[in-house]
Amino acid sequence: MAAGDMASTRLGARRQHLRPLKRRGLVLLRLTAIVFAVLLFCEFLIYYLVIFRCSWPAVKTPADAGGLGTPEPVLRAMFLADPHLLGAVRGHWLDKLRREWQMERAFQTALWLLQPEVVFILGDIFDEGKWSSSQAWADDVGRFWKIFRHPPHVQLRAVAGNHDIGFHYQMNTYKIKRFEKVFNPERLFSWKGINFCVPGTQLPADCTGGPWLISCPCLSFVMVNSVALEGDGCDICSGAEAELLEISHRLNCSREQEHRPQECGDGQRLPASAPILLQHFPLYRRNDANCSGEDAAPPDEKYTPFKERYDALSQEASRKLLWWLRPRLVLSGHTHSACEVLHGAGVLEVSVPSFSWRNRNNPSFIMKNATALARLLKMLISDDLKLQLLSLTHESSIQVTVLSCQGLLLHNKMGENLLFSNSK
Repeated sequence: MAAGDMASTRLGARRQHLRPLKRRGLVLLRLTAIVFAVLLFCEFLIYYLVIFRCSWPAVKTPADAGGLGTPEPVLRAMFLADPHLLGAVRGHWLDKLRREWQMERAFQTALWLLQPEVVFILGDIFDEGKWSSSQAWADDVGRFWKIFRHPPHVQLRAVAGNHDIGFHYQMNTYKIKRFEKVFNPERLFSWKGINFCVPGTQLPADCTGGPWLISCPCLSFVMVNSVALEGDGCDICSGAEAELLEISHRLNCSREQEHRPQECGDGQRLPASAPILLQHFPLYRRNDANCSGEDAAPPDEKYTPFKERYDALSQEASRKLLWWLRPRLVLSGHTHSACEVLHGAGVLEVSVPSFSWRNRNNPSFIMKNATALARLLKMLISDDLKLQLLSLTHESSIQVTVLSCQGLLLHNKMGENLLFSNSK
């Protein structure tokens, strides 16, 4: 009898000892589930929740209005600027890993949800392209294509920025050719049967585009190497200006072909509409004092004067671009902040914020339809241009969520310690 009592006592003691261990296991399982859920939300799901709010703006065509015309093809394009992929010299490896993961998730989510047909990057794709070695450049390019991978039916085009090829005094032919080898825009952009061949031609292949020019029936896009617009007569600068003058001549011929067709010859003509300029440096402005919105420059930077040829193009180069090309819209990068500026003759310029969380707490990008430009979430309508703004995931929001999770874990840990101290 005494032996049986002792066995029961021992069994009860063991159960008493196992009960806290079981409770500890349940607490640990719950904490693990919380950590996994927070990581899944902050590093994956949050991009879908934010970008899911975006949609392409409706494009009204004559057919939609009850006219006799056939529905026009719509080109869906996305614009972003200044990713600044870190290189081998600057930036901690953990910072590089974190920023590239954020850009990859944001871009891939946007591709999946919005399904653009062409993506434009407005310069400063790399942070160290201006001085990187051949091997470092190859490594950076490989990481770029991993982050910005896209299906074969999606086109990706880019203009050069000062971090890609250097400022004017660092720029040389080797760096430009190296950049163009990776991001070589076609001279004619034809999509879904959209082309601007002269009536009578049979295939898009019959068309030959001018330098750095892509087009669709309703809009022409001129891609400008703004780093080369120094105006000092250097060989690269003279070549860039000669290309722009050739494009200007062709655009002007298209606009005035009815009045002076003999001056344009029989060559290919572009759509008779004002083009959209895509470039890295913004046109000249004194500062960002008149820019507003949460994506604008911080208050302590708005009134800092812009240096010509460094923060923006010179006044002379800006006047040349507006005079030669007479654009309807200018899209630029470089400042890392958003701004909307009206230049002479009412030409609107939109500076696109940086796409990197290293440069901004709320990166953004722009979407465009063939006759409507959408800057996500913020509406500005001017004739056939529709602009909206979307700020992507706020870094501060993620940090608050992670800190809240840490506080919850600490609270549970203290409760766990209290539980085991009372059970002893």
